[in-house]
Amino acid sequence: MSIWRTKPVSAFEADMKKSDLKRVLTKWGLTSLGIGAIIGGGIFTLTGIAAHDYAGPALALSFVIAGIGCLFASLCYAEFASVLPVEGSAYAYAYGTVGELFAWFIGWNLILEYMMGATTVAVAWSGYFCKLLHLFHLDIPIHLSNDLATATEKCLAAGMAAPSFAFNIPAFIITWIVTMILVKGIKEAASTNNVIVIVKIAVVLFVIIVGAFYINPSNWTPFIPDKVSSIGEDGKEVFKFGFGGVLTAATIVFFAYIGFDAVSTQAGEAINPKKDVPFAIIASLIICTVLYILVSLVLTGMVRYDQLDKAAPVASAFSGIGINWAVFIITLAATAGLTSVMLVMMLGQTRIFLGMSKDGLLPPFFKRLHHSFKTPYKSTILVGAIVSVVGATTPIGKISEMCSMGTLLAFAMVCVAVMMLRYKKPELERPYRTPAVYLVGCLGVGFNIFLMCFVRKETWFAFMVWGVIGVALYFLYSRRKSNLHNL
Repeated sequence: MSIWRTKPVSAFEADMKKSDLKRVLTKWGLTSLGIGAIIGGGIFTLTGIAAHDYAGPALALSFVIAGIGCLFASLCYAEFASVLPVEGSAYAYAYGTVGELFAWFIGWNLILEYMMGATTVAVAWSGYFCKLLHLFHLDIPIHLSNDLATATEKCLAAGMAAPSFAFNIPAFIITWIVTMILVKGIKEAASTNNVIVIVKIAVVLFVIIVGAFYINPSNWTPFIPDKVSSIGEDGKEVFKFGFGGVLTAATIVFFAYIGFDAVSTQAGEAINPKKDVPFAIIASLIICTVLYILVSLVLTGMVRYDQLDKAAPVASAFSGIGINWAVFIITLAATAGLTSVMLVMMLGQTRIFLGMSKDGLLPPFFKRLHHSFKTPYKSTILVGAIVSVVGATTPIGKISEMCSMGTLLAFAMVCVAVMMLRYKKPELERPYRTPAVYLVGCLGVGFNIFLMCFVRKETWFAFMVWGVIGVALYFLYSRRKSNLHNL
């Protein structure tokens, strides 16, 4: 009856053996899913804000810092994935080490991360898709490509009457397209993702290689602009430039890394999960970090950091040097990139549901598999319905920060849990072992808590409300229905 009861490792091994999911993912297929989840709108948007307002040319250093911080968490994820290669990601890891209540809370926040992440991406995809259509002189009416609040704001800014109705049709449609791909099967989803990842990497390499010929080294001087500080709306000191600005920029670009943990949710569909999942987690993070650093160096070399467009820095950099045709390629890549991020986010969400349902913490509805596709089709359709409606009716600013809170907490908890498991069960077979686990784990916890301190108070309040609802559901339903209840 204890809320700190843990699920035995033998039970996880039994789940692996009787899983009906199709094991079709190789280590490179898993790596592709990781890259698909990581490279998205972040590299095409956050770079402008971080360089223009905080880091200057030292944006590359911000990416290094954020990448190292994520690496701590990824090394801990990799060890857990080799020991417990099952659906559920950080939820499953916490269930096997810390206890049921904490595992539920982690799972509850992973639901928040993936659901809000997919919704945010759906809205962002709509924006890029509309930009792409505009390049062909096609425009969707404002009230049919935005939520009501955003449509009203845009109409008033353009001197037009505010609409009485608005619905983001592109966000709604792309969500259902992704949903149908996921219902069809993991092989089809992975194949779709692979094509998009190839397009994304090709365009990122295009930006790096072509942009390198237009670098003016003087734009990198000074590499770290002189420090400026001011008091923000919340009363805290805000650092712009200097090393404090570089750290602030690192907290911003950190969110461009969110997604590598989604690889661990696909363990149930990996051919050799104990070896391939750890490889894919670390490989996808390293590949994306290198690409991010190179892109940031090229952008700040092509255009002075204070002249970068904050909304579309990559496209504006090429437009500024007269390569207007590149704007089309970059916009297309951003649209495709967001599609794959959304696909992996929704895929991860349904696998979190599947793992929690198998343990009895969620109703059986969430573990029902399609008789031929062998996918959790009911929960996939439910997720698609929620994401499509919320994405079509909610401003992106209201949902974008919420996904980060669940991520940061999950990362910190995994770092704690891997240290606990190493201490409590040193005899377990570990195909992959986190090097210097206690040092890496402590650094991972400290880094993620540090970033959580920079989140707005409004987001903290919403996060606490979500947490209270989750704890209430645990005591009202999950605690009694848990498979461990009668053991």
